[in-house]
Amino acid sequence: MRIAYLDCFSGITGDMFLGALVAAGVPIRLLCQTVAALDVGARLEMSPVLWSGVSAANSEVVADGRENSSQETCQPERGKAALQDISSGHADHEPARRFSPAQMRALIIQAPISPSARTMAVAMVEALGKGEEGTHHVKSQDPYLGEVGCSTDDLVDITCAAVGAEALGVDQWFCSPVNVGGGIVQRGPDCLAVPAPATLEWLRRRNVPIYSSRVEKELVTLTGAAIVTTLAHRCGRFPLLKVERIGYGAGSGDLPRHLNVVRLTLGEATDSSVGSSAAALPLAGGEITAVIEANLDDTTPQVIGYVIERALNEGALDIFSTPVQMKKNRPGLLVTVLCRPEDAERLARLLFAETTTLGIRVHQELRQCLPRRHVTVDTPWGVVRIKLGSMSDQVTQYAPEYDDCRRIALEHKIPLQTVMQQAVCSYLEYHYEE
Repeated sequence: MRIAYLDCFSGITGDMFLGALVAAGVPIRLLCQTVAALDVGARLEMSPVLWSGVSAANSEVVADGRENSSQETCQPERGKAALQDISSGHADHEPARRFSPAQMRALIIQAPISPSARTMAVAMVEALGKGEEGTHHVKSQDPYLGEVGCSTDDLVDITCAAVGAEALGVDQWFCSPVNVGGGIVQRGPDCLAVPAPATLEWLRRRNVPIYSSRVEKELVTLTGAAIVTTLAHRCGRFPLLKVERIGYGAGSGDLPRHLNVVRLTLGEATDSSVGSSAAALPLAGGEITAVIEANLDDTTPQVIGYVIERALNEGALDIFSTPVQMKKNRPGLLVTVLCRPEDAERLARLLFAETTTLGIRVHQELRQCLPRRHVTVDTPWGVVRIKLGSMSDQVTQYAPEYDDCRRIALEHKIPLQTVMQQAVCSYLEYHYEE
């Protein structure tokens, strides 16, 4: 199995990741063609740099304001002086455009890139919006989000990250704990503690272990966090692998007594090494879920029904029972509770208190869920909510809410199936093009 390991001992940004991709063998022209395909008046410039004797690739997105940029705008050899200009804020180019996440998704969806790279890039964009929404209480449609601003730089970094990652042909991605840095960072008129609030919120949501080496600099941006959490399957120690390639992506600015790069290592790993890393990271659109299990062979059905009701009211994401044949040939039930990791201890105590079990099993699993929302439709008997599930910003699942249909069926004394079928018909007629 081919795996990639991102060593984030100096954090990670979008530019650092693109540099690491090129240093690890991704063709520069492929990334430049991707930038040109976005047609947002930008170009990608790459230059070799030397940090503490380590050769790395520096990446910079230059917004020149010219649309229909040709592939020839790729400039792979600018030298170390260019990096010094960037870190000093002297880069000579036009101010970047700003986009809402919805506009970024639209540009990525229409770009001529592969479906899998498109899906990956859209997932990274979703991370930007969710990080901002969870911290600053803004809407993801707002182009002026609190921290990231959704600039041309973000759009290019994310799209090229997805295309370049796919080009490496990696089966699974892993990452180290992330060094977030420290100090204060300026965001427009505001001063924010490092890591910036939206970045820290997104890393928390994705269960990423972080630390600070006390470097007074922002080492992780929200774009970098979105990239690593979308790609990585697990986070932990360096896995056992036969190394094939190593690529270093340079950060901006020299840090005293600190190597300011992200390291990308590619190689072949055995199946046993893949499972040896520590805490699992969620895949795109997923989350870590605690699973609590207990075998019961002397509990009445009434008690099981009561426990299911209590668990759901106490915050369980789901709970179900499965018939099993237990020791001494006694039929029993396997009770399974799905919950958020922070709720596991409380719900385990509930099982001990309300059932006859003397032992339970708790482990963590990766749960992937489609983004969901509700719309309402009118039926001849009243309003019904329709639950929608989306993938790559397209509605792929729709279903009427059972509670609404049940209430209408009882009030009007009509078959439940009639209400549900009418609700679906109303949705298809009036909301299908959403």
